[in-house]
Amino acid sequence: MATSERLADTAPRAVAVRTAAATRTRWWMLGLFSLMYLICYLDRGIISVAQPEMRQTFGLTLGQMGYVLAAFTWAYAIGQIPVGWLGDRFGPKRVLTILIVCTSLSAILTGAAVGLVSLFTARFFLGIAESGAFPVASRGMQLWFAPSERGRIQGVTHFFSRFAVAITPLTAGGLLLAYGWRVMFYVFGALGFLWVVSFFWFYRERPEDHVHVNREELAQIRGVDAQGNINALSTSKQQTPWRRILLSPNMWWIGLGYACFFFGTNFYLTWYPTYLREHRGLSVAALGVWGSIPLFAGMLGDVVGGSLSDLLLKRTRNAKLARRGIAVPGFILAGAFVIPAAMVSDTTMSILMLSASFFFLEWVIGPAWAVPMDVGGRFSGTVTGVMNMAGALAASLTAIVYGSLFGAGYWVAPFLVSAAVMGLGALIWAFLIDPDRSVV
Repeated sequence: MATSERLADTAPRAVAVRTAAATRTRWWMLGLFSLMYLICYLDRGIISVAQPEMRQTFGLTLGQMGYVLAAFTWAYAIGQIPVGWLGDRFGPKRVLTILIVCTSLSAILTGAAVGLVSLFTARFFLGIAESGAFPVASRGMQLWFAPSERGRIQGVTHFFSRFAVAITPLTAGGLLLAYGWRVMFYVFGALGFLWVVSFFWFYRERPEDHVHVNREELAQIRGVDAQGNINALSTSKQQTPWRRILLSPNMWWIGLGYACFFFGTNFYLTWYPTYLREHRGLSVAALGVWGSIPLFAGMLGDVVGGSLSDLLLKRTRNAKLARRGIAVPGFILAGAFVIPAAMVSDTTMSILMLSASFFFLEWVIGPAWAVPMDVGGRFSGTVTGVMNMAGALAASLTAIVYGSLFGAGYWVAPFLVSAAVMGLGALIWAFLIDPDRSVV
C-alpha cells in the first residue's frame, strides 16, 4: 500500500466534495498546540537561567545540579510510552488537559522547593507531567492534518518550543533580577492554566466533529477517493500492537536516531546559559540578548527543515527522500559547526558557530517527528512515545556528561562528544530509518 494511503488510515465515505472555499480551522488548532509546546518548554527551561542562584541557595555543586536536571529527563523517559498510549486510548483532549494542569503545578512546586530532595522531586514530577504532552499532541495533529502537512506542522510546533527557549533568558532573567528565582517559577507555572481553559473550550478530537470545519477543509485533511468523495476516518477499535511496535527494528532505529538529536539539542535547554555565564563570562543582562541568538537560529531551522521535507514529499512522493534528505545533511552540518564553536576563544564567534550548528540540527525535527506519524497510523501517540523515550534517555546523559565535565574544568570535551553523536545520527538516518515501513 502506498505511504500516503496507509497513513491516512481511512475508508471511503459517500460525502460529495463541494467547491466553496475551505475553512482553516486546523490552523487554529495548530496555534493551540504550538502554544502548548511553548508553555512546556518555558516550564522546563527556566531552571537553566536560575541555576547559579539556586545552587547558592541550596549549596549545590555543579554535579548535584546535573542530577537535578537529569531528574526531569529520567521521568520524561519513563512516562513517554504509557502516557502516549493513554492519548491513543482516551483521546488527546482529556489527556492533554490533565497533563498541562500537572505541568503548571510542577513548575510552581519547583519555585517552592526547600532543598535538594524537594527540588529533585519537583523536577521529576514535571518530567512525568510533560512526558506524554508531545506524543499525545502528535496524535491530535495526525487527526487534523494531511500526511503532506506533517513535516511543516511539526516544524511549527517545535519552532514555538525553541522560541520559548530563546526568550527564556530575557523574560525569566528579568523576573529573576526583579523578584528572585522563586517568583519566576510561579509566574511561568500559571500560564498553563490559561491554556487549559482555551484548549478545553475550542478543541475537538476530530475535524468531523467541529462546527467550524466545512466539507472543503475536511477534504483537504482526509483526501478524496476516485469518485470525489471524502475519505472517512476509521473508527474501529483495535488493541495496541505492543509486540509488533517494540520488536520492530525500524522503531528502534527511529528511537536511536532521535536519541542522537535530543543529546545534541538538550545542551541548549540545560547547560547553555550556564556555559555562557560561567565560561564565556556573560552577565545576566547580556545573556538575554546574545544567549538568544542560537535559539532564534534553531527556530528558523525548525520551519525550514519541516517545510522542505513536505515540499520534497509533495513533488517526489518519495518519503525516504523527503525525510532522509533533510535529516542527514542536518546532522552532518550541525556536527561540523559545533566543534569550532567550542574551540574558538572569541565569545561572539563561538555564539555564531553555535547558532549555525543549532540551525542545522533543528532541520531534523520536522522529519523526526513526522516519521512516527508516517509509520504509526492510529497508534502514532504510542509510537511517538517510544521515540521520545529514547530521546529523553539520551538527554539525561547530556545533563550528566556536560555537568560532570564542566565541573571538572573541561569546557571543550562535551562538544566533541556531541559532534560524534551527531555523526552517528547521520549514519542511522542515511541507512537504517525507513519512513515507508509501518511499525504497527
